[in-house]
Amino acid sequence: MKPEIHPEYMQATVHCACGNTFLTRSTKEDIHVEVCSVCHPYFTGKQRLMDTAGRVERFRRKWGKPEETKEATPAAEAAAEEGAESEPVGAEEG
Repeated sequence: MKPEIHPEYMQATVHCACGNTFLTRSTKEDIHVEVCSVCHPYFTGKQRLMDTAGRVERFRRKWGKPEETKEATPAAEAAAEEGAESEPVGAEEG
């Protein structure tokens, strides 16, 4: 390696948005991150949605599952069974 062309490799403090701080080594003294191993869903097993200006809700409305239909009531089921057993309109015996 050529001398005097590489940046100094020093101890750095990492600050996460969740408030966690830890030490590592880098060419910068301070590093600010949004997600760290303490708050990342992969490591915690919990899902945390960071909603900015309702984007998550807008996505769910646009691409989410359609609302589930109400289950049939017993009265509606009985009416459906009667309709299936009756003869079609205009059919004559002959």
